[in-house]
Amino acid sequence: MIELTNLARWIMLAGLGLLFLGGLLWIFARLNIPLGQLPGDFRIQRDNISCFFPLASTLLLSALLTVLINLVLRGLKK
Repeated sequence: MIELTNLARWIMLAGLGLLFLGGLLWIFARLNIPLGQLPGDFRIQRDNISCFFPLASTLLLSALLTVLINLVLRGLKK
């Protein structure tokens, strides 16, 4: 059984993660980075079906978050 203190810690970390992600999206919007409209983001529309695959946006966010997390972890190590 999960202790309440551990559950509370995980909920707070999830909240901080969502806050960080929201801030990152806000910064991208302010810098006019068109996430979801990059070349490589696929949108397929047929009669009654619409599919969206943000491949390029996902790869860009993944690369940026990888660099950011590595910088933070290296900073904490020293």
